[in-house]
Amino acid sequence: MTTLDLRGVYPAMTTPFDEDGSIDFEQLQSDTRRLEEAGVDGLVPVGSTGESATLTHDEHVEVVEAVVEAVEDVPVIAGSGSNSTREALELSRRSADAGADALLLISPYYNKPEQSGLVEHYRTLADEVDLPQIVYNVPGRTGSNILPETAATLAEHPNIVGYKAASGDLGQISQVVEYTQDEDFAVLSGDDGLTLPVLSVGGVGTISVVANIEPARTGAMVHSALQGDYERAREIHHELGPLNRHLFVETNPIPVKEAMEIRGYGPARLRPPLTRLTEENTEEMRRILDELAAEQAVTDGGSAE
Repeated sequence: MTTLDLRGVYPAMTTPFDEDGSIDFEQLQSDTRRLEEAGVDGLVPVGSTGESATLTHDEHVEVVEAVVEAVEDVPVIAGSGSNSTREALELSRRSADAGADALLLISPYYNKPEQSGLVEHYRTLADEVDLPQIVYNVPGRTGSNILPETAATLAEHPNIVGYKAASGDLGQISQVVEYTQDEDFAVLSGDDGLTLPVLSVGGVGTISVVANIEPARTGAMVHSALQGDYERAREIHHELGPLNRHLFVETNPIPVKEAMEIRGYGPARLRPPLTRLTEENTEEMRRILDELAAEQAVTDGGSAE
């Protein structure tokens, strides 16, 4: 099994589209190189932010292949979850064959399995695919919650190495850290506004939406916290606060794609049923991004002096 250090920042990548709705692989690979050059610790394509729900299985694998081809030396963690264990297993095997270094597995959505069903689902995937695997808990999208006790049970499996926490419940996330301390198991923030609090209770990194826009700033915040410099980490956390909030003013990835277009990272095209950010929210996004750019210019000017 591949060794994977999950400390740091892992952007949850978007999937860019052409005018006809097909995948824009040139822009995808450009995004891959841009993020790696900005110093991220790894990349996470074809998750929720990558609109995996509207990709065919073949497209899903093609995205993984394109990202793997474009990276130099950071790990690629492919989203390969499904609400069907059989389908998740197929996607996981194909993602492994495509060169993924690890897998991110959303908990089964809509059918809402019991905790015993979650254990069976994840253990089946971990038994069958010999790659590091991250359990992804996002009750707001799936309708079910992976409890701390269940996370602790799953952490006993050698291929289950992490937990992406997007429940919004810091107490529960702290329990997951507490219950898995004796395992080789990483707890990662899946909610940009809570990344710093998650790090403060023992998390080690983030699978991040905001890192698509501000990879260097997000990395500076996370690594400052990991090195014990919480004063610097808090400063950056508050700098990013307005953007973190606005990236979820409408359904993800609608706002982040608009922000990427504003920054010049390709058109904000989405697949139906998702639609473009409203004009009012787009104007506010421009204001926030302009403010961040101005702050960065001041910082860079001070560094130059």
